[in-house]
Amino acid sequence: MQSETIEIEKMTIGSDKFTIPMPAKFDDPMQQRQHDKQRLAAAFRVFALYGFDEGLAGHITVRDCIEKDTFWVNPLAIHFRHIKASDLVRVDHKGNIVEGNFPINNAAFAIHSRIHMARPDVNAVAHAHTRNGRAFSALGQKLLPISQDACLFYENHGLFDTFTGVVSDAEEGDMIAAAMGDTSAVILQNHGLLTVGKTVDAAVANFVMMDSCCESQLLAQAAGELKPISHEIATQTRMANGSDLVTWGNFQPMYQIVAQQDDSFLN
Repeated sequence: MQSETIEIEKMTIGSDKFTIPMPAKFDDPMQQRQHDKQRLAAAFRVFALYGFDEGLAGHITVRDCIEKDTFWVNPLAIHFRHIKASDLVRVDHKGNIVEGNFPINNAAFAIHSRIHMARPDVNAVAHAHTRNGRAFSALGQKLLPISQDACLFYENHGLFDTFTGVVSDAEEGDMIAAAMGDTSAVILQNHGLLTVGKTVDAAVANFVMMDSCCESQLLAQAAGELKPISHEIATQTRMANGSDLVTWGNFQPMYQIVAQQDDSFLN
């Protein structure tokens, strides 16, 4: 908590006088579980807001705070704009549905289960086939530090340079997790984008940012020669805008929009 306070003081003016939004903390694990489910349901509304909702593709998951070898995921074939907390499905790492009333996408299990297993330091995983993500992933390259926002992913994302079709095997999920390593994201060649975070908020905010950075680089590359930021400055910038608190904070305006539009996701 002290480190978060110091970080807030560096980032803001007036934090000594006014309340700054901070991540919720719970003593009751059941309250934490419900909170996480509501944030996950809200995350799908955010994906819909940005147009990340084509067909059956796309999934966001959050590790269950009580039974940590299980995670919550969206049900199959319900539009992201309509998902509520009560619609979510909990599945274990073996593929058994332990709670919920709907089937789930097999690719969601194959990819997300392996990342949750490989990365105990993160609690949420976000993936979708966005227009910008599909286009950039076809280049088979990583993002460059060409802007302050892109520095978030400087030396902080991997590239999975193999495409074998629709992911249906957990072994490919293992390969994706290995390609990501201990970073915050991975570009899936000819496929799309995937991001992670300690919270749903951070994972989804990272995804929205990565998709936007893909679009920016595509536009810049089409216009002319790129002028990347230096290694030293890019690293410093990543440390400033890639912290847990900042990435969590990036989600809050998005949450406010979907909550004001329709807060039925809380149910």
